[in-house]
Amino acid sequence: MSDLTGKRAIVTGGSKGIGLEVARALLGEGVSVVICARDSHQVDRAVNELSGKAGRARIAGKATDVSDVAAVAELFRYADGELGGLDILVNNAGFGRFRATAELSVEEWNQVIATNLSGAFYCSREALQRFHSRGGWVINISSLAGKNPFAGGAAYNASKFGLNGFSEAMMLDHRNDNVRVSYIMPGSVDTGFGSGETGGAKSDWKIAPEDVAAIAINILRMPARTLISRVEVRPSRPRKN
Repeated sequence: MSDLTGKRAIVTGGSKGIGLEVARALLGEGVSVVICARDSHQVDRAVNELSGKAGRARIAGKATDVSDVAAVAELFRYADGELGGLDILVNNAGFGRFRATAELSVEEWNQVIATNLSGAFYCSREALQRFHSRGGWVINISSLAGKNPFAGGAAYNASKFGLNGFSEAMMLDHRNDNVRVSYIMPGSVDTGFGSGETGGAKSDWKIAPEDVAAIAINILRMPARTLISRVEVRPSRPRKN
């Protein structure tokens, strides 16, 4: 298994949920991490929370809307200064609007696609420019919604179907450049995403965000000769209807 100590990573959407747990797990492996999210207060809170886990690694953060290409470029320049290079990008930032297609506004559609799909492209493009001959790893946090459409999910489904296709094409484009690309497709994760929930009691059946983080670490620790390109993740005992 590969040793991650001393690696450098950017985690988007890293202030809560899956992104926060991925950042925590990376720090535990000795990886220095820059996180981002749209809300500067949430970024500061997450950095303060994670700082005790950093050890000899480094944790820093910057408020960034990944749907803004100029803001993404500024994020990566910030990470250059904080980390001195880049080895890992985790595209986790996500946004959802769930309603029937006829009820979706153009603005809602554009925001979902711009965050979940274009944002991953903007960040991946910046990362690829930094990997150079050293190579690197891109992990995209997708969803089972990227293969299983559902009523009310037109924009979200489209963004995640697109993210899956983008991930596979990028892998084919750059696999001989010492760049590995993986994507993780969780089912129901206990984050409150899309429900308006911000906390409360833990679910007794949903996937825990730290479980998704553990999968990301296992992917990154694979030997250089091996690529786990896609992982589908489901609750082992889903709630009965």
